[in-house]
Amino acid sequence: MQQARNLLVELGDRVDSLWFLIRDRDAKFTAAFDAVFASVGIDVLRSLVRVPRANAIAEGWVGSGRRECLDRLFIVNRPHLEQVLAEYVNHRRPHRSLGRRPPERQVPVRMRDAGLVRRHGRLGGLIYEYQQVA
Repeated sequence: MQQARNLLVELGDRVDSLWFLIRDRDAKFTAAFDAVFASVGIDVLRSLVRVPRANAIAEGWVGSGRRECLDRLFIVNRPHLEQVLAEYVNHRRPHRSLGRRPPERQVPVRMRDAGLVRRHGRLGGLIYEYQQVA
């Protein structure tokens, strides 16, 4: 229940834009947990019984974010985490509509005949990516 209160405090004014919360049927979510959200006008929807794939999209996103991004970096603090996730979502995360490629077109660089190569700093210069200049 305290975690739900902390979340609402952290969301601040953005709470007014939320209509519902979807959660699973785990026993750790008590009626008091649901009441915290109901008190600010957010409907709590529980996932269906015995439907293991009900949360598949969310779990898939979390899993890919961990495997492709967070498992490869040492996260120092919350601002660093937010910066890394924003970079991953906006530049590196593959999309189905793009043939599982990230939003920015990736050009393979072959060092033998690469020609001019442009260097892009990511995460404040922590990681660099290289692209061939056309």
